[in-house]
Amino acid sequence: IFFSFQGRKLSEESTDESEEEDTEEEPKLKYERLTNGVTEILQKDAASCMTVHDKFLALGTHFGKVYLLDIQGNVTQKFEISPVKINQISLDESGDHVGICSEDGKVQVVGLYTREGFHENFDCPIKVVALHPQFSKSNNKQFVTGGNKILLYERNWLNRWKTSVLHEGEGNITNVKWRANLIAWANNVGVKIYDISSKQRITNVLRDNTNLRPDMETEFFISGLAPLADQLVTLYYVKENSEHMEEEFRTRPRLDIIQPLPEGCEEISSDALTVRNFQENQCRDYRLEHSEGEPLFYIISPKDIVVAKERDQDDHIDWLLEKKKYEEALMAAEISFKNIKRHDVQKIGMAYINHLVERGDYDAAARKCQKVLGKNMDLWENEVYRFKTIGQLKAISQYLPRGDLRLRPAIYEMILHEFLKTDYEGFATLIREWPGELYNNMAIVQAVNEHLKKDPTNSMLLTTLAELYTYDQRYDRALEIYLKLRHKDVYQLIHKHNLFSAIKDKIVLLMDFDKEKAVDMLLDNDDKISMDKVVEELKDRPELLHVYLHKLFKRDHHKGQKYHERQISLYAEYDRPNLLPFLRESMHCPLEKRNHFKKCTDPKLLYKMIYMKSLDAKA
Repeated sequence: IFFSFQGRKLSEESTDESEEEDTEEEPKLKYERLTNGVTEILQKDAASCMTVHDKFLALGTHFGKVYLLDIQGNVTQKFEISPVKINQISLDESGDHVGICSEDGKVQVVGLYTREGFHENFDCPIKVVALHPQFSKSNNKQFVTGGNKILLYERNWLNRWKTSVLHEGEGNITNVKWRANLIAWANNVGVKIYDISSKQRITNVLRDNTNLRPDMETEFFISGLAPLADQLVTLYYVKENSEHMEEEFRTRPRLDIIQPLPEGCEEISSDALTVRNFQENQCRDYRLEHSEGEPLFYIISPKDIVVAKERDQDDHIDWLLEKKKYEEALMAAEISFKNIKRHDVQKIGMAYINHLVERGDYDAAARKCQKVLGKNMDLWENEVYRFKTIGQLKAISQYLPRGDLRLRPAIYEMILHEFLKTDYEGFATLIREWPGELYNNMAIVQAVNEHLKKDPTNSMLLTTLAELYTYDQRYDRALEIYLKLRHKDVYQLIHKHNLFSAIKDKIVLLMDFDKEKAVDMLLDNDDKISMDKVVEELKDRPELLHVYLHKLFKRDHHKGQKYHERQISLYAEYDRPNLLPFLRESMHCPLEKRNHFKKCTDPKLLYKMIYMKSLDAKA
């Protein structure tokens, strides 16, 4: 008879939606079969019980054999105990002694590394046995057995075994455990605890309702319980006649983790187990054992033994990847990279990139390359060619390495050629953003010139070509283009790269572009471009010459003195309001002309006089 579970019932009101949500919750445990020697044993025999020690496992069978196994399931020792079922096996804490009881009433205590032992035959089945935890010590040679009563065996100083009854009269004993100085056992009435040091029973926990049979309390039975920190691991079996359970749910054993609460309990996880031959098993065919050294739980059934263990960070990542939660998986791997054993941060990142590509989210995939590929240039190049294959070079272009670590120039050139074919604006952006040393500059210049043959006035291509010339220190070529395009950066280019020698024959172009900026630049750098050179270049553009000489006069009344006589006619033609002030302020006009003109107070007459004089000069 197994304990019934009263604290939790399966709700009849669960909806499809809530069940779907439950399937998305991450499992708390993972499962694997105990194989190797166990597989061979259970092909010919059937498991009836098992006990777990930190060092080894002890398996009892229906054919009366006991096997000692390592944790991988390999057989290390075998005992022929009885022709019938082994009911229970008990080990002391050191793992040096084993107690065994069987359905035919046999009880044996065997020293695994000594010849000492105990043998007894009863006239009724013995269901349970428990050794003193410190049985290996000479003063603790004690154990208990349970059939229809609890018997305590003690070896006295004469090396003889003395027997005493601890309890009887309440039916068969269904389970017994010995911890420290306390012995606990269960029967149909309840649970009792006995203190071996004081030799008296100290606790009696009665069942809530002894009038009901266990099969009348709930829709399922507990086959085993085990602790997990402050939670409870529960192996249970649903009754076959349950009306509210699906057939598969009823026939498979379930392992739940339960969180006890003040007012009841909460289900943390619930797993249906597919053990071998589960369709033929009943509740009494299952047992749950656990290792106290680490959280390992063994589900024992006649033809199968399943090991459940807490999931580690690798298992957590497995689940996230299975659910395609790649971002979370990558984050979990990065946080726990020192603890994960089966996973690799970069491989998870690559799986994430592949997923994004398959989903068509190319920009996100390319952006993730920066984080995932890092300094691995081989992986970078592989990804670039992958993006080329799927026609998405543009997506990855903005994320390529461009610092101390960089790809081969051919990679950057391939992307630039791709942009040049389809997207002049994108091409120009890359030329501005990428350092010129990433690629073969002249190869790209040649490609741009080929495109300009088809579209010679394309301002975007011309501007980009000028930038390429600048990267290659061919500033004269760049300057020509900037002047042709009247580009705002022309003056910055001249100053930055000291191109004054290159603009001596381009002064008219500069003045046509922006007279004020051009004159200021020429006057500020008259040590690099002489005043005489400027006047010579502007001789055929008197309106521009006037602007230059006027600003020169404003800065310094004496510097351009040899041109003051010429300025009189220039003022008269292009800037009459400033003529008279010029004549009054200039000290370098011929004296007779300056005095002659200064006596005239009528502006109209003054301009007429200047005009006539200019005609005489030309004649």
